[in-house]
Amino acid sequence: MKIKEEKMLKKPYVRKLDQIEDISVWIVDGNYVRKNLDEEFTNFGQHYRFRFIPRHEFWIDQEHGAGEQQFFIDHLLVEYRLMASGVTYDKALAEADAVEQKERRKAELIRRIEALNKQGIIDEIHKTLIKKYSGRVKVWIVRGELVRSLFFIDFTEGGHDKIYHFIPENEVWLDDDLSRQEMKFVLLHELHERHLMDQGWPYYKAHRSASKIEYHCRHHPEQLEEALLVEKRKNG
Repeated sequence: MKIKEEKMLKKPYVRKLDQIEDISVWIVDGNYVRKNLDEEFTNFGQHYRFRFIPRHEFWIDQEHGAGEQQFFIDHLLVEYRLMASGVTYDKALAEADAVEQKERRKAELIRRIEALNKQGIIDEIHKTLIKKYSGRVKVWIVRGELVRSLFFIDFTEGGHDKIYHFIPENEVWLDDDLSRQEMKFVLLHELHERHLMDQGWPYYKAHRSASKIEYHCRHHPEQLEEALLVEKRKNG
C-alpha cells in the first residue's frame, strides 16, 4: 500500500536549472515537498540532508528569486561534498554558510562597484597608499579579490601601468593578500620592471632584470631598503 501511495505522489520538479558535472540542479515545488515529503525542507536541499532527494540532485524551492539561486548552489556544493565524505551536517552547514555569505558579500560589492564610473571603481580597489615609496609613481595596496573579479582573474602579487591596461597611469599595485614580509620584495620587482619598461625595454627583458634584483635582495635582505629607495627615485 505504501509503495502504491508513493507512486501516486506528484513529483515536485518544476524545471531543470543547471547541470554541474554529475549533479542535476532542479527547481522544485517547495510547498509540495513540505506537505508530502518533509516539512523541514526550506530554501534548498541535497541528498545527505534529505534522503528523499536523489543522490546526484540539488533541489531549490521555486519561491526564491533567480538572484539567489547561485548562492544556494554555492552552499549546496560545499555541504554535499563535506557530508559525502562523512562530515556531520552541523559542521558542513557551518562551512557552507560561510562560503555562501562570502559570495553574497562579494556579489553585493561588485554590483555596487559596477554602478560606479571607472574612477569610482579604482577608488574602491585602492586600499592603502604607501607614501614612503611613492613619488610621481604612486604605490597602492589594492583589494586583490576585486581586481581578480572585475579585471583579471590571474592578478597576483603585484603589477603596474606598463603591463596592465586597467591600472591607472603612474601607479604600482600590490595585492593585499601579500604578507608584509613578501610585499617589499614584490614592490622592488615591480618598480624596477616598470622603470625599465618606461625606458622602452620589452617586458621579457625588464622582467628578467627585475627577477635578478629581487633574487639578490632575498639573499641579501640588508640591501633591500636602499634598493627600494633607488627604484623609487628612478621612477620619479
